[in-house]
Amino acid sequence: MPLPGMRGSDHLGVTVPDLDEADDFLVRVLGAERFYELGPFAFDEGDWMAEHLNVHPRTVMRRLRFYRLGNGTNLEVFEYEPADGQRPVPRNSDLGGHHLAIYVDDLDAAVEYLRAEGVRVLGEPTVSRNASEGQRWVYFLSPWGMQFELVSFPDGKAYERGLDRTLWHPAHPSR
Repeated sequence: MPLPGMRGSDHLGVTVPDLDEADDFLVRVLGAERFYELGPFAFDEGDWMAEHLNVHPRTVMRRLRFYRLGNGTNLEVFEYEPADGQRPVPRNSDLGGHHLAIYVDDLDAAVEYLRAEGVRVLGEPTVSRNASEGQRWVYFLSPWGMQFELVSFPDGKAYERGLDRTLWHPAHPSR
């Protein structure tokens, strides 16, 4: 039985070392739309932070901002002052490793743009095979080291042939 009332993802939360640097990257480079900011949140006693957010009880959540990224999920971006130290950004192969994929219509133009902006693009675009045939993708890194991916499959993917329902597609959100 599915989660009662589930409609889809609302937002992805990420923590960054400097919210102003992240804001510049998200808004100026990626084209995200900023909506609002909250914070700070801190508790001098009790275990609210540990109980509700699974962080050290004396950690300070300095600020957070919400962004809309095109037709995809919203982003909730945090800047914390962790009371127990900072851990490095996880790689894809680490527990908790992750990346955020952004669909673009023209992968080559998007890669050229990112490189012109001084963004570190990891290698050259890769052509997918098997069920993902028709797709090309490439990873890139944010200024704070978070992994992002550009992905494009303007003519669809091989797995879609003959199906009435496909994975959600940001270029066709109503399908």
